[in-house]
Amino acid sequence: MKHYTIDGESRFTIDGVMVFSYIKDMTESEARLYFERAVTEANGEVVRLEVSQAEGDEGMVDVKYICRKVKFERIRRITGYLVGTIDRWNDAKRAEEQDRVKHIGKGGAAEV
Repeated sequence: MKHYTIDGESRFTIDGVMVFSYIKDMTESEARLYFERAVTEANGEVVRLEVSQAEGDEGMVDVKYICRKVKFERIRRITGYLVGTIDRWNDAKRAEEQDRVKHIGKGGAAEV
């Protein structure tokens, strides 16, 4: 683990991930505990971690972490089967899929 202090901000490198601490005098062992907790919650995909004092409460901290993007594959339910891609469908099934009403939510994501 590497540790740097720049302008009152502590920076730790833990397992290749930058951990930014805005809490005065945070130790390396405390930073590792916050990091391990974030990794547990994010299933090991943390790429950046920030720890700061929670607003309005001296005894609480605010922990924010950024996770690696996960590739998303759309899954369709066709006549009771879950299907990932339509490349093996016949023309009739492709036409049926084209005719369906698509329910799009905020940000272009399909609503369930």
